Amino acid sequence: MKKITRNTFLKQSAGLGAAFTLLPALGWASAASAQAYQESDLWKQMVQANDRHISKLLAMKDAANRHGGRSYGYNFAMIASAYCCSDSDFYLDSSLVSLLDYTADKLIGTQRPDGTINAGNLESPPDTAFIMEPLCAGVYILSQNNKEELKPVKAKIKGFLLKTGEALVVGGVHTPNHRWVVCHALARINQLYPNPKYVKRIDEWLSEGIYMDEDGHYPERSMNYSDVENNAFLTIGRLLDRPELYAAPRKSLAMTYYYMEPNGDLVTIDSRRQDQYDHRSIVVQYLHFRYLANYDQNGEFAAICRMIEGFPGFDRIVVEEALFHFMEDEMLKKELPTSQNPPTDFERVFTSSKLVRIRRADTTASIFGGVDWPLIIASGRSVSPNFFTYRKGEAILWYMRMSSNFFNMGHFRSEGLWEKEGKYVLYQKQEAPYYQPLPDHLKNKEGDYTLSPSVDDRFWSKMAFDQRPVSNVKTLESTITVEESEGKVTIDFEVGGLEGVTVTIELCFDKNGKLEGVIPAGEDSDNYFLEEGKGSFTMGKDTINFGPGQKDHERISRLDGEKYSVHFGSLRTEGKHVYITGTSPFTHQLIFE
Repeated sequence: MKKITRNTFLKQSAGLGAAFTLLPALGWASAASAQAYQESDLWKQMVQANDRHISKLLAMKDAANRHGGRSYGYNFAMIASAYCCSDSDFYLDSSLVSLLDYTADKLIGTQRPDGTINAGNLESPPDTAFIMEPLCAGVYILSQNNKEELKPVKAKIKGFLLKTGEALVVGGVHTPNHRWVVCHALARINQLYPNPKYVKRIDEWLSEGIYMDEDGHYPERSMNYSDVENNAFLTIGRLLDRPELYAAPRKSLAMTYYYMEPNGDLVTIDSRRQDQYDHRSIVVQYLHFRYLANYDQNGEFAAICRMIEGFPGFDRIVVEEALFHFMEDEMLKKELPTSQNPPTDFERVFTSSKLVRIRRADTTASIFGGVDWPLIIASGRSVSPNFFTYRKGEAILWYMRMSSNFFNMGHFRSEGLWEKEGKYVLYQKQEAPYYQPLPDHLKNKEGDYTLSPSVDDRFWSKMAFDQRPVSNVKTLESTITVEESEGKVTIDFEVGGLEGVTVTIELCFDKNGKLEGVIPAGEDSDNYFLEEGKGSFTMGKDTINFGPGQKDHERISRLDGEKYSVHFGSLRTEGKHVYITGTSPFTHQLIFE
C-alpha cells in the first residue's frame, strides 16, 4: 500500500472532514458525495485497503484471515462495507453476497448451544462479545441497503445474533473491562433488534459503577484495556443516547496523551496487566480521539488525531481496518475542529500509580514507584521492576532496573514515590531474618507444623514461621534519587545495610542502534559492561550519552529473584543490555543526556 505521509494527512484532513459532512445518512451513492470522497486520500486509501482484503478473501477464503478467532466478525464487516460503498470496486457485487453467507455460516459453526462462540476462551461470554463490535457494525451497514439478494443472509445473521444476545444477557465475566465489553455488545445488538432485556442487563452492569482514579486510570491501569473500555463507553453512550458515559473516556484520553512518547508509543510500566512488559501505540485510540474531538469540538484532541495520522502503524491499524467504523458512525465522518496543540514541554506526576512523566520536545523520561504491595506475581497486579525510562528522539532506553544479591529477593521495587527539593525519590527496605526454635507450648512430638510462608515472603515450608521468634535480622536499604533539568537526568544510587551485597544496575536499550564505550560481557552479544567513563547509544541521528560506569563484579544473570527462578522464569526482554556493578555499601551517580 502506498505510504501516507504526515504532511499529506495534515493537508487533506479538512477535505476529509468536509467530504464526510456532505453525506446523507450512509449516503455513499449520491454523485455529490462521490465527488467529495475523491478529494480525500484517506477515504480512498481505506476503500482500497478494504478492497484488497476482499480480493484475498475471495481468492483464499480462510487463509486470508488476519484476526485470529475473531476473523469472521471482522470479515463480515469488511465485506458488508465493500458491498455498500459506491467507491469500492465491489459495490453491489453479487459475489460478495455468497461470501457474506459463507462468513455467516462460519460464525454459526463456532456457536455453542448456549449462544457463546469458541474464540479465545471456550464458551466465553466476553470473548464472544469482542466479536460483536465488527459483526454488528457490518450488519448495521447492510441494514441500510434494501437489495433483495441480501435478505437471506440478513435473516441468517439475525438468528445468530439473537442467540448470542441470549448468552450475553445472562453470561458472566472475568475482569473489570469484560463488564463493559458485554455491555458494548448488547448495545449493538439492541441497535439492530431492540429489546428491553438488553438494556436491562446493561443497566445491571452499569449499576456497579465505573471506577476511574484521580489520574484517569480504569482499575486495570492498562493502556491495552483502556482502549477497550473507552471504546465500550463511547459506543454505549452513542447507541443508547447516554452522553454522560463519555466522561470516563474523556478523562482517560486526556491522561493518555501524557503517557505518549513522541513516536506514539505509550508508557506501560505502571499497568496491572500483561502490557506492563509490552509495547503499545496510541494509534489504536485514534477513533476515540476523533469521536470526542468532533463531539466536544476539542482542539487538543483534534491535534492529537493529526499527530496519530503520521505515526507508525496508522496504515495498518486505521487505514486497513477502519472503513466500517466510518461507514456506521456519523461522528467519525465530521471535519476535525481546528487544532489546539497540546504541550510538548511538561512534567506530570500521576499520584495514583506513582508515575512521573517528563517531556522536553523529543526527549522524555519516566520514573515509576507504584507497584502493588505486597508483591504477588499475578495478572491483575502491578509488579514491574522497570523504574526509569529515557528517550532522545529515535534513541531509546526501554528501562532501567536494579537487582541485589540479598537473599535472592531479586529486583528493587520502590515502596512509593516522593518529591523532595525538586527531586524524585524511590526507596525500598528489605529484611531477611533467621528463625529461632518454637516456644515449648507450640511444639509437637510429630514435628508436624503448618505449611506457611517465611515472614519475608521468600519461600514456604512446614515450619510455622509466623509463630517463631526471629534473630540475626539482615537489612538492605536502597534509595534512588532522580533529578531532571532541560532533558538531562541525574540519578543517584545509595545501597546500604548488610555489607558485601552485590548490586547490579541494568540498562536495556533498543535492540537496534549502536553502543559505544562499553565492553562485551561474555559470549552473549547483547550483554555489555560499562566499566568506567561514559557510554553512548545511537539510533539514526539521535544519541543518548550515559555514565560513568563501574564494574566490581560480573553477576548479571538470575537477577529476578526466587519468586521467578522457582518457576524457571525470567523478566529479561530483548534489547542491548548494559550493566554497571558494585558492592554494598554502594553509592553511584549516573547521568543521561
